[in-house]
Amino acid sequence: MSEAMVGEIRARLVAAFSPSELEVVDEGHLHAGHAGEGKGHFHVRIVSAAFTGVLPIRRHRMIYAVLDDLMNHGIHALSIDAK
Repeated sequence: MSEAMVGEIRARLVAAFSPSELEVVDEGHLHAGHAGEGKGHFHVRIVSAAFTGVLPIRRHRMIYAVLDDLMNHGIHALSIDAK
């Protein structure tokens, strides 16, 4: 499931933000036995012109909006580095 989820996260972020850089890392192995097991823990590093002049909290909200339904069904934790 995690490879499929990484692919889905990637596809949505590319479609929404046309990033010049994008890295999506499954960090689930770091959270074995943690609450939310069965859902994924991911780290996203994204660089996009869409974030130019946008405050960091708004960048995160933009990303959460694109991944909204996944946050309820496949993602337990999402770490974001957006520039």
